[in-house]
Amino acid sequence: MAISYSDFERVEIRVGKIVKVEDFPEARNPSFKLEIDFGSDIGIKKSSAQITVNYKKEELLGRQVLAVVNFAPKKIAGFSSEVLVLGFDDGKGGIVLVMPERHVPLGGKLY
Repeated sequence: MAISYSDFERVEIRVGKIVKVEDFPEARNPSFKLEIDFGSDIGIKKSSAQITVNYKKEELLGRQVLAVVNFAPKKIAGFSSEVLVLGFDDGKGGIVLVMPERHVPLGGKLY
């Protein structure tokens, strides 16, 4: 199904830095609770991310990631996930995060 370019423009994909990572044992699938700083215009947002197969909590801190920031919040096991962190299926049951190749300003938009 094709979408128009204006459909794509409505999706706000921004870069943020992971500033906090916690285990999320209440989630149905193994997940982390993340707090991600998107800079002064957007601020810090929370996300539930099923990325435990390929990442340890301590290696996620400080990483820049891409996320959709304009979805409505989604309740996951009582937790309000405000943004969708983007990643690819690694073909082995895990997710590989989408990250900028180089450091970019927080809140920067994907074009």
